[in-house]
Amino acid sequence: MGAGHHHQLYLPGASAVHRLPPQCKLLAVFAFAVVVVATPRERFWAFALYALLLAAVAWAARVPPGHVLRRMAIELPFVLFAFLIPVIGMGERTTVLGLSLSVPGLWAAWNILAKATLGVVASILLAATTEPRTILLGAQRLRVPSLLVQIAMFMLRYLDVILDEMRRMRVARESRGFEARDVRQLPAVARSAGALFIRSYERGERVHLAMLSRGYSGRMPMLGEVSASAAQWGVALLLPVSALAVLGLSL
Repeated sequence: MGAGHHHQLYLPGASAVHRLPPQCKLLAVFAFAVVVVATPRERFWAFALYALLLAAVAWAARVPPGHVLRRMAIELPFVLFAFLIPVIGMGERTTVLGLSLSVPGLWAAWNILAKATLGVVASILLAATTEPRTILLGAQRLRVPSLLVQIAMFMLRYLDVILDEMRRMRVARESRGFEARDVRQLPAVARSAGALFIRSYERGERVHLAMLSRGYSGRMPMLGEVSASAAQWGVALLLPVSALAVLGLSL
């Protein structure tokens, strides 16, 4: 796969966080997420300290706050769902700004928002300081199942190809005077989606046959060797270890 493939989430840099091996950062983010999920929802101060830890990582990695905030738009479905829970929830009710809300629903909404937000920010920082191809290297080093790594590898390689194909189909429709204004145009959009699926499937078949002709037997060769020293592991694990200490104080 192309070694120079970059992603919009990645911010090139030379900070200490950028230089850490990918397997160290992957394990650190995973362990941090586990600690956050294990934290009781009533410990508000613990979540504030987790946010400060992530802010310190962003500062060390020189990731601008605006970059993180813009990428947090991916969390909007969780936010909308969380806001609905107190409205439709059962149990004891309380009035907030004239609205009757469920108390258990409010706790559930807070639990989802706090933990999901911290997890999303940690993932954004990982993506901002690690190239996508390098993340796959780290996954290989951590012995993630080979099939999962291959799926992610091909998704990374061909996502832009499929998006470009979709853009060309949209331009072709619009050049013929098509405008998707209401539900009457849904059949045409559905046919385009079907055509895109067939083209993608056929491309996958051709790629698979090409791989078989080159000796593919179900396993991809290692993309490269990325070793990590004890010092690098220690630096990367500062985040989850600090979070674990906060969790210990909160219990």
